[in-house]
Amino acid sequence: MTRNIEIIVLNLTKIGEKSIVIHTISKEYGRRSFVMNAGKGSTMSLLSPMSILEASVTENPKTTLWRAGSIVPRHPLYGLRGSVSKNAMTMFMSEVLYRTIHDGAIEDGLYEWCEKAILTLDALDCDFSNFHLRFLLEFCVALGFSPSMESLRPFIRSGEPGLEPIFESMLSAQFSEFMLIPLNGESRNSIAEILLRYLSHHTESRIEVRSLKVLRELFS
Repeated sequence: MTRNIEIIVLNLTKIGEKSIVIHTISKEYGRRSFVMNAGKGSTMSLLSPMSILEASVTENPKTTLWRAGSIVPRHPLYGLRGSVSKNAMTMFMSEVLYRTIHDGAIEDGLYEWCEKAILTLDALDCDFSNFHLRFLLEFCVALGFSPSMESLRPFIRSGEPGLEPIFESMLSAQFSEFMLIPLNGESRNSIAEILLRYLSHHTESRIEVRSLKVLRELFS
């Protein structure tokens, strides 16, 4: 059976010269990987991290790796693709999702939340240096956790002093207030690492996010 669905791209894996596996999130299948023909530059450019696409998916009961094709962008995301900083954030977001959500897992509302987060970042003109921190906190909530100062405190290490008042502000701030919380690069990096440790513990996943280093350099 073939059906058209919307997908969010998390990662790609090459298979030889002619095929790739795209790791995705969708409403219908949750976290799932599909094989597709490796296209040329224009097609591959559609598969950037956190791209929102429409795709034709062919279900095959004989294998768990179904085929996808006929991809077209659901949203152009000009705001993301025209910004080095926003592209770095989408790399971070996709890497966190890729390493946290296991293949085959279906989380109610996760696709809708991811789509909203992507479109929000795309639309922001300025003051988005804290966006990846808000993303991590909201991701915890989307997975069914409820971060509080009490639950986060065990993940703050001795070399990360002075962060509790910042966390208190973040946990109570509305989105616009959150984006304006004054932070330096070191504080942002420490907060992100604490939230990743919290996520790793609660999802029983090993979350090593290489793109965090890029964000630390961009938003120092």
